[in-house]
Amino acid sequence: METFRDTAFGKLVRLFSRYRWMQYPEEQDASVWTEYLKTETEKTEEGSSTPATETEDPEDLEAFGLYTVMSQASTRSRRISCASTLQSEVSGSTSAQPLVVSWRGPDDPENPQNWSVKKKMSFSSLIWLLTFAIYIGSAIYTPGIPGVSEQFGVSSVAATLGLTLFVLGYGLGPMIWSPLSEIPMIGRSPTYVLTLFVFVFFQFAVIYAKNFGMLLAFRFLTGFIGSPALATGAASMGDIWTPRIRDYMIAVWGTFAISAPVLGPMLGGFAASAKGWTWTVWQLLWVSAFTFVLLFFLLPETFAPNILARRARRVRRITGNSQYMSESEIEIKEVKPIDILFESLIRPFQLCFLEPIVLLLNLYIALIYGILYIWFEAFPIVFSEIHGFNSGESGLAFMGILVSTCCITIPVYFYWKFRYQSRYFNKEGDIAPEYQMPPACIGAFALPISLFWFGWTGNFASVHWIVPIIASMLFAVGGCLIFNCIFCYLAHAYPKYAASVLAGNDFLRSSFGAGFPLFASAMFHNLGVGWACTLLGCLTMLFVPFPFILLYRGRRIRMASKYARHDI
Repeated sequence: METFRDTAFGKLVRLFSRYRWMQYPEEQDASVWTEYLKTETEKTEEGSSTPATETEDPEDLEAFGLYTVMSQASTRSRRISCASTLQSEVSGSTSAQPLVVSWRGPDDPENPQNWSVKKKMSFSSLIWLLTFAIYIGSAIYTPGIPGVSEQFGVSSVAATLGLTLFVLGYGLGPMIWSPLSEIPMIGRSPTYVLTLFVFVFFQFAVIYAKNFGMLLAFRFLTGFIGSPALATGAASMGDIWTPRIRDYMIAVWGTFAISAPVLGPMLGGFAASAKGWTWTVWQLLWVSAFTFVLLFFLLPETFAPNILARRARRVRRITGNSQYMSESEIEIKEVKPIDILFESLIRPFQLCFLEPIVLLLNLYIALIYGILYIWFEAFPIVFSEIHGFNSGESGLAFMGILVSTCCITIPVYFYWKFRYQSRYFNKEGDIAPEYQMPPACIGAFALPISLFWFGWTGNFASVHWIVPIIASMLFAVGGCLIFNCIFCYLAHAYPKYAASVLAGNDFLRSSFGAGFPLFASAMFHNLGVGWACTLLGCLTMLFVPFPFILLYRGRRIRMASKYARHDI
C-alpha cells in the first residue's frame, strides 16, 4: 500500500475515499504526529534561525534536495531583508518553535533519502523512461519531414520547423516548470504526471492537424508541455540519492537523454517508410501514453518540502490547529514573488551570458548539441543518398552512437569516477570542481577527430559504410564525456545557483539544437559532406584548450567569480 499511497493514483483514492483508504501512520494512530515536531534543540543545532549570507555553507542551501530555484529565491529574499525582522517573523517566540513539522527521526521511511535501493532504482527508472519518452519526440519526427512537406505543400526547410520548434519548446519550458515543481504544495510528481497527460493528448492535434500552422503550433506546445523531466530530472535524482551516488545516477539519466534522439530516426524511419509521417507521431503517442500509465500508478513524490508540507497539512487536519507548519511552508511565506520571477527568468540569463566560465561551457555544450541535431540531416545524406540505404536502414546507422554511449563510454566513465576521482573527495564528501574535467580533455580531442573522420569517409561510396559509423561512435565518446563533466562541474562550482546555471544551459543548448537543423541540409549539399564536417570539426577545435585551462587554472578563475564556490 505504501508503494501506491504517494502516487497520483493513491492521492485520488485518498481524496475520493475522504482519506479513509491508504492512510498515513498519523491518520491510523493520532499519537504518532507528535513525533514529527521539531524541538527547540534540533532547531538550534541546525541553525535554522540564522539568516543566509554569502559565506553560508552551500549544503545549507540545498533545501532538502538538489539545488532548486525556490531555495535560490528564498536565499535572495532573506539576504535583502533585515536580519532581525526576518528572525522575529520566522522563528517567533520559543513556544512557537515546536510547531514545526519535520521528519520522524533520521530513519524516517517517508524521507526519500531513506528509501531502499530497490525503491530508489524503481523510481529512477521511471524518470529515465519519462526523459526518453519526451526526448525521442524531437528526432522521431525527422524521417517524416518529406511527408509533411508533401502533405502541406511546404519546403523541406519549413517542414523542419516541426523539429526545431519542439526542441525550442523544451528549452523554454523549464523556466516555468522548474519553479512550479519546487513550490511545496505542488511538488514534482503532479508536475510530471499532469504535463505528460497533456503531452499525450496534444499528439492527436499534431496527427490530425488541418493545416501547417496548426502542426507547428502543437509541435511547439508539446515540447513546451513535455519539458519538466528534461529540466528537473537531475534534481529528482538528487532527491533520493546521496551526493556521491548522485553523479552516477545523473550520468545514467543523461544516457537516456542521448539515446532517445539517437533511436528516434531509426524508429521513425521504418514507420514513415511504411505508413507515412503521421505514424512517427503515433509511435511517440504510444511511448508517452505507456509512460503515463506507469507514472500514474507507480511514481511517488520525492521532493522533501512537498512531503513535509502534506504531512503538516494532515497534522493540521487531525489537530484542528493551523499553527502546525513545515519549514518549507514557513519559508515560502517570506519569499517574494518578484524573487521567484528573478531567479527563474532573469538569473539564468544573467549567469549564462555574464559569467565567463558559464558562458564558454554553455557554448561548448550548445555547439555539440547543435552538431548532434545537424547529424539528423547528415546521416540520411551519407547512408541514403550515397550508400543507398532506405529510411529504416538509415536510422539504424545511428546505433553506433547508442552502442558507444551505453556499452563503452558510460562504463569507462564510471570506472574512472570510482577508481580515480574518488581519491580527491575530502572527509565532508566535497571535491574541487576542476577534478571533474580530465575525461573532458579526452573528449575534446575525440570530437574533431570523429567529425573529420566521418566527413571524409562518408563522402565516398567506395568507402564501406561501417567506417563512418565507427567515426560516429568516437563522436559519442567525446560528446558524452564532455556533457557529463561539464554538468558535474557546473553543479559543484555554482551550488548556490545550480538551478539557474543549468536552466540557462538548457535554454542555450536547445536554441542551438533548434536553429542548426534549418541550414543543415543546404550546408551538406552545397559544401559536400567532407567540407561541411571539416567546418564543424574546426569549430570544435576552438574549444579543445578549454577543459585543460579549467583543469590546471580553473581554481584561480573560480576564485575571481562572485557566484562560484570558494571554499574547496
